[in-house]
Amino acid sequence: MSPETSLQVKPSFLQAHWQKLLAALFWLVAIILYVVYTQTQNLSPLASLRQLIGFLSESMLGPLIFIALYIVRPLFLFSAGLLSIASGVLFGPFWGVVYTVIGSNLGASLAYLIGRFFGDGLINLKESEQGLGKYLKRLRENSFETVFIMRLIFLPYDLVNYLAGFLKVNYAAFILATALGSLPGTISFALFGASTGFSEGSPKFDWRVLLASVIIFALSLVISRLVKRKEQRA
Repeated sequence: MSPETSLQVKPSFLQAHWQKLLAALFWLVAIILYVVYTQTQNLSPLASLRQLIGFLSESMLGPLIFIALYIVRPLFLFSAGLLSIASGVLFGPFWGVVYTVIGSNLGASLAYLIGRFFGDGLINLKESEQGLGKYLKRLRENSFETVFIMRLIFLPYDLVNYLAGFLKVNYAAFILATALGSLPGTISFALFGASTGFSEGSPKFDWRVLLASVIIFALSLVISRLVKRKEQRA
């Protein structure tokens, strides 16, 4: 065998990552179709929420459909906060929280896997640590604490999911931090939804439930500050 034939030709970027590019294309087309549909139907996020509440309130499979929608929600970048509010409107403060926790964590897992798929082979973690500095290093070495604080201070939900997968953050640490760190916000938004009368067409606030929502929301911010200070001291 000649030296020329024994040499391995390095594949081009297109040859090495055509699956990712094709998947990204389909994903982009799906988002464009979703945006075009909402624009042509004059559906704002709030109008979409009202339609969703109306549809699910009349369906016997409402909880299952709601969870399924929450799982695929990251693909269309629909607001997680609005869906959490809808859960309180539809299912009340208790079951609204339960269904949102299930759907949001499954959806976060899906986004994490998508991020990991697109990040595989595209980024050298050791080299990127030198370029991105302490932030990337902290996210990988202190995954639970970092993701937990990100959830408590309400950084963009989907951005954290995709970034964690793209950077190959430990999944167990990621999902545990997501479940615990998102819980105060989930309860807060669900209670807010339960305190309103959106399903009846006009807001009718239950101030006791609304007050509980505000307190929990503020408490999550306080906890995030305490955790951050403790980590800095350590």
